[in-house]
Amino acid sequence: MKKSKFLFLLIFISYYLFSTTTKSDEKFEIGKDIFLVKGNCASCHILDDAGSDGQIGPSLDMIKPELETVINAVTNGMGVMPPYVDELTSNEIEAVAYYVSTSVTN
Repeated sequence: MKKSKFLFLLIFISYYLFSTTTKSDEKFEIGKDIFLVKGNCASCHILDDAGSDGQIGPSLDMIKPELETVINAVTNGMGVMPPYVDELTSNEIEAVAYYVSTSVTN
């Protein structure tokens, strides 16, 4: 009986580790770097995953924006936030949007 419980636990843990998405993918890491450094988003926004506590823009943890919302805001600007279309490539905008939208849902 002990062996079967151990085997079940081992299978369950293995399944969980290999079937869940993780934040260690390359696009996520690139987006996080853009959020913290190149885009300097952290200076204005609160985002727990980034350890940022900016007080100018909204708390991204609270509003939990979807990917397309972030892409639009970063590309075109929103409120006091300027557009970043001339400072970030479309791939960088997509990466930072992916990072934000993924980190607020996990």
